[in-house]
Amino acid sequence: MAGPKPRIITLTKREGQGYGFYLRVEHGEEGHLIRALEMGGMAELAGLKDGDRIVRVNGTFVDNLEHSQVADLVRKSGMSVTLHVLGEEAYKTAKANGVNLADTQSQSGQSQPTMNGVSAPATKAKLCYLQKSSSGFGFSLKSIKGTKGIFMTEVVSGGVADQAGVKLGDRIVEINSENVESLSHDQIVKKLKAAGDKVMLLLVDEDGEKFFRGKGIRPSTAHATVKHLLHKPRIADMTKRADGYGFILKEDPKCAGHYIGEIDKGSPAERAGLKNMERLVAVNGQEIDNCRHEQVVEKISQQGNKCSLLVLDAETEKMYKLGGVSPLLYWEEMRGSPPSYPEYEAEAIPAPAAPAPAAPAPADVDHKPKLCRLEKTAAGFGFHLNGIQGIHGQYIKEVVKDGAADRAGLEDDDIVVEVNGVNVEMSTHEEVVNLIRKSGDTLVLLVAERTAYDHLKARGIAITPQLLDKEPPVDVPAPAYTQEDERKDTGSDNERPATPPAQTRSRSSSSSSSSSSSSSASDVSEDEKL
Repeated sequence: MAGPKPRIITLTKREGQGYGFYLRVEHGEEGHLIRALEMGGMAELAGLKDGDRIVRVNGTFVDNLEHSQVADLVRKSGMSVTLHVLGEEAYKTAKANGVNLADTQSQSGQSQPTMNGVSAPATKAKLCYLQKSSSGFGFSLKSIKGTKGIFMTEVVSGGVADQAGVKLGDRIVEINSENVESLSHDQIVKKLKAAGDKVMLLLVDEDGEKFFRGKGIRPSTAHATVKHLLHKPRIADMTKRADGYGFILKEDPKCAGHYIGEIDKGSPAERAGLKNMERLVAVNGQEIDNCRHEQVVEKISQQGNKCSLLVLDAETEKMYKLGGVSPLLYWEEMRGSPPSYPEYEAEAIPAPAAPAPAAPAPADVDHKPKLCRLEKTAAGFGFHLNGIQGIHGQYIKEVVKDGAADRAGLEDDDIVVEVNGVNVEMSTHEEVVNLIRKSGDTLVLLVAERTAYDHLKARGIAITPQLLDKEPPVDVPAPAYTQEDERKDTGSDNERPATPPAQTRSRSSSSSSSSSSSSSASDVSEDEKL
């Protein structure tokens, strides 16, 4: 007998929120049950039903696990979890017929996973940012008799609209954060002309239309994907050194908000890609716009030795404001698993700035390799490995911005010398790929920028980690700023170090145990709020 097809549902929450359901085991009932769904909560909107059984959590088969193990898998998944579930009847029928539910993963299930009530990615609304070219925006508008709304037509291939993610048949919901669903064709054309050369559109395609109508939901930016937007916020994951994160949190009396300033060379902040005058939006997913300076500093210090910051540059902020879009949408869409923080202990830490030497430095001083430690995220390591047929040597390409490789310091065209301590300069592409695959969730690469590689090879110098020995020992962190900088840092009331002395981190679980009000006795059921 063919196994039942599970529904695949992905739930994403914000820091401090729950998923909106109880996970229970009950006397006389098999499986891990969904109970007590919060009305209008993420789980209920995503289509979970009372009595559904969870079969897999993030791909792990759980029907044979203890209740506490399943609850822990959900808790430890971070702010996003993917569930394979079966309805009560389908689950009981499969059990009665002796079906091996562990084999149901091979079934296709539904064609698209569901994310917070919206099938991903097809049925999400989408935000598209268009900057007019000399040939215009590259689309026309049409209305359909008997159908409410104004739709996209004549989307020019390769034009502005096409590149921004606009598709034929998309319906316009908002223009620059203003809902225009009730406006006529002429009124919408007038709005677009008044918008000038830049416009943010909220659009819904045909699949999204069916979903939102069926749920009775009025689509808004809260239901939208931001993946098409030209400019993106950035997530900076940092691990603190003995001297802190290496930046100043600034307040500008002329501009509201909290800004990054005075980034120390070689510091965790610089390695994470922070730039001067980027605006800090969130700390570990918690919005801080309404917090005082001291409160933001405290939030950063409460994270212990690791911290994840969401920041915006000026251009990105203008674009998000134009559409009335919260940058946290980007965080929620990109951060589907706990932050992957760089482990600086595995890398050489740059030495503090020093006076220029009286004599020229040796020829290889500026031609060192890099030792990069990558921690895999839900999106992988964040780079492509390229090679040229018939030629030994593999090199890095398509480093994903803010991905694991980018945060570890890898750059396009870096040549791979070692994988987890194994020299691969004479290895084939397949051999190097297999070494990377076998590395699990942690990968250590010794790489050299192309000019450094050619320079060292031309001089017969073997490229090994020993070339990094001129750097300070990793267990004795170098100071990240000079005494002159230190005096400057303490001389202003509105510029304070963003890394106060470390404090004991207080962890509050996003899940709590409780007894169920529907249970007759505490010893016949287990109940976890998730």
